[in-house]
Amino acid sequence: MIKLVCVLIFLLLKVEAEESKFDPVGSPLLVEYPCQDSKDIVTWFDPGLPPREKNRYYVLMNRYFPANSVIEMAFDLDVNIMHRHEKKKNGTLTKIFVGSNESLKLTFVSDLIGFGFIVKGVVPGTNPYFDSLTINGEEVCNQPNVGYLEGYIAETLDKGPQRNCGHRKIDHTELIVEGTSTKPGDWPWHAAIFRLRNKVLQYICGGTLISKNYLLSAAHCVTIRGVPVRSGDLNVVLGKYNLIGGDAGTQERAVHKVIVHEKFNYMNLNNDISLLKFKSEAIFTDYVQPACLWFSNADNNGDGHLETGQIFGTIVGWGYDSKDALTRQLRQAKIPMVSENTCIKSHPLFYANVLNGNKFCAGYHNGTSACNGDSGSAFQVFVADKNHDRNLVTTGSWYVRGIVSVTVARTDQPICDPKHYVVFTDVEKYRPWIDAYLENERN
Repeated sequence: MIKLVCVLIFLLLKVEAEESKFDPVGSPLLVEYPCQDSKDIVTWFDPGLPPREKNRYYVLMNRYFPANSVIEMAFDLDVNIMHRHEKKKNGTLTKIFVGSNESLKLTFVSDLIGFGFIVKGVVPGTNPYFDSLTINGEEVCNQPNVGYLEGYIAETLDKGPQRNCGHRKIDHTELIVEGTSTKPGDWPWHAAIFRLRNKVLQYICGGTLISKNYLLSAAHCVTIRGVPVRSGDLNVVLGKYNLIGGDAGTQERAVHKVIVHEKFNYMNLNNDISLLKFKSEAIFTDYVQPACLWFSNADNNGDGHLETGQIFGTIVGWGYDSKDALTRQLRQAKIPMVSENTCIKSHPLFYANVLNGNKFCAGYHNGTSACNGDSGSAFQVFVADKNHDRNLVTTGSWYVRGIVSVTVARTDQPICDPKHYVVFTDVEKYRPWIDAYLENERN
């Protein structure tokens, strides 16, 4: 049931309709429509804001409101609504919190020409959007334009290759040849996540180190029915090679905070992405290094260089082998990305209900696949520093393109069917969300 937050505005003054009279978040560089069926309601968004501040925008309702008009609005996420009570720029700024299960009702006691306010999400880097907007009982947002700012935000991200990430420190050829074996130091950003169960730490998922303080993984790895597990019940081991037994150069890190995407749905695994923040920083060594995060034009041969044609990525982990048991040592597999159409045609009942534009498929139908225990691990793509000869050693970086999320289960038991494609969370679609948490480290 939607709760109602009622606010009676006594002191709102008449405001001129010109946009220059309003107080937008920043320079009104981008103008968009939050409701596809209403052109007199617009938003101003400043793409120059830092990542943590890209969860706010200015809304202008360019209408005439007679006395006693009522506006009621609801959003898909928790939000703070801010507006001024006075025409002067230094006037009182009122902030009203509206939960995702609540509706805000505003009543005007005098005539008003135009009404503007700031919408600011509670979560850094995550934008709230209208669910509903009624004016004097009439729904004016029958077609909410959900996600309309995400494309603009993505365009403002660093489009070039990142530095000081995705590099191995152990001497060997950067490009992986065919095969499944690895050796210590091959994947220094891959980590093991353990969870305390009945006073025993048990391996549950893989993850990818992306900074000194954060590990990237899947949301379903660190939640129970959608609820984050206690941070004290999780432990991360960096630089691990042997799942059971000791390793040279490993680092254990306690988890300070479990950060799960606010729109994660454990039923269909939408927004299956999470971050684990450590209590103490990781120390970069030969066996512990951060991976890079995918940038939008890498597959168009932008500043980095990919082989033309189909994109191949490498997945690593301790997931189930052909004997339905976790492997003892870290394994790897190189698999291609496939089109959404190809994926859905292979198993319409499953993939048509899973794919939603924020995921992608990869893999083969030959038994090479991610499986139970590989969840949360990265689909990582090598981006060379320059065009390379296949026969020569080349330099470049490894970028996290996706996160192992879900695949088709066998009919006889809840174990992956390796003859089907794997679905990955598309990291590029969540860069603003990730960057909002990493921003403090970069400053």
